[in-house]
Formats: sequence, C-alpha cells, structure tokens
Amino acid sequence: MAKIAPHRIVESLPPGPATKPLLGAFVRSHRDRLTPEQVGLPPGLRRRAKGLRREELAALCGISPTWLTWIEQGRTTSISAATLARLADALVLTAAERAYLFDLAALRDPDTSRAAADAAATATLHDTLRRAVAKLRSPAYVLDRAWDAIAWNRPAAALFDAWLGPAATERNLLRYTFLNAGARRFIVDWPERARRLVAEYRADLSAGLQNPASRAQVDALCSDSPDFERLWRQHDVLEREGGERSFVHRQLGRVSYRQLTLRVTQAPHPMLVMLL
Repeated sequence: MAKIAPHRIVESLPPGPATKPLLGAFVRSHRDRLTPEQVGLPPGLRRRAKGLRREELAALCGISPTWLTWIEQGRTTSISAATLARLADALVLTAAERAYLFDLAALRDPDTSRAAADAAATATLHDTLRRAVAKLRSPAYVLDRAWDAIAWNRPAAALFDAWLGPAATERNLLRYTFLNAGARRFIVDWPERARRLVAEYRADLSAGLQNPASRAQVDALCSDSPDFERLWRQHDVLEREGGERSFVHRQLGRVSYRQLTLRVTQAPHPMLVMLL
C-alpha cells in the first residue's frame, strides 16, 4: 500500500497568470485516469470524483491541495523539478509521459537512473542513425535538438565541406549559416533561406523554448549575429518543409536538390534530412 507523506510541503508562491495551461491539463487528465487501487489507496464510498481526488494526489506527492489546484489550473509561475518528479511518480507515468511532462515544464528530470537510461538509449539511437545515413547515396545528415549535426554521410560532407567536411570546426547548422561568411555565397537566396531557418527553429523548439540550454543558444546567436537577432525578434514560426534547395559549390558549381526531413519515431529529436 502506498504511504501518505506525514507532512506537506507548502510551496509559497502566490497564484499568478495562466502560464502553464498545457502542463496543468496534462496533470489533471492523468489524475482523472487513476483509481485509488492503482496507487494502493482504499476505494472509499460514495466517490463523486473521477479518478483520484486532488487531496489524495497532493498527499501522495507531499504538497498542499491548494498548490496542486494551482498547478492544474495553470496558475503557477514556478514548479520545482523535485515537485514534478513526485507528481510523475504518483501519477504512475510511463517513460514517454514523464519525459513529456518535464519537457512541458522545461525542466531536467532529477532521477539520475532515468537520465542514465535515456542517455544510453540516445547513444544507441544515434549509432543506428549513423549507420543508416552512411548507406544513403544522396547527401544526408542528422540534427539533434540544438541543430548540431550528429551524423552525416560522405555525399553530405562533400557538398557541405565548410560545415561537415573534415576541416570544418562548426557543426551547428545555425551557427554555420549565420557566422560563416562563405555560407552566404554557398546558399542560393541566403536571406530567404536564413529567414525560414530561424522560423523553423523556433517552431522546432516549441515547448522547450524556455529550456536553459536552448535559451543560452538563442542568446549566444543573437549576440554573435545581428541578422539572427533581427530574424528571431520577428517571431515567425514555420514548419520545416521540403522543397528545392540550391547551392553554389566551389567545385560542382550550382546544384539543386529536393529536401526531405524525417522524424524518428523513438523521439521527437533528432531529425534526418535528405537531399534527393
């Protein structure tokens, strides 16, 4: 039988604007799905609430019912990673659901065992992608969450020699596009491609926009590139679409491809980009 915390941790922040509506809706939905029996509590009589009562979930997490109400109503301005971890445990979330919950809050899961397992799974996935990309005949590369290239094949290295070639020192697509002077000559219609790239990156960040690492990357790009800062402040959002991509290669001359971007089912990142 589950143990009820002997005392409650009362978070002292006052209710604020609805800054976490998606997170609150997610918690409420999963609370409604649980039965007392699933968490080791007696079923009780004359239950009107669907699923667990707020008081029951709050007790399992060691927080006050008022604080849980604020979380579910999206009225919180801050939630600690420890509180979120207790919520995830009490709600009996799957690994995917737990990862989604922390992504909504832009927090890192403090459970080191889960982090280690995720790191091992990510390493295995990246290795699989590297082997798959190497077999492709057309230029292909894989981007991670930060849009760093983590895998590419020989045709891609030959095409993007200043980015993916052996002598390249900058593997981030955004930093290459905005900070490498040769990129402006290499990418046909650089201004439009750069505008779309920033808008696509903003859309790709979505719920993780406030992630500290993502925020630091955006701040660094804004500081290093006035063009990136100007485009970022436009707040354009675009899905990453296919279409024609043209380049002026120093040896091949002008070449054109049809771009295709694929997501891996095991995770929202990384992205596989193929030029056909």
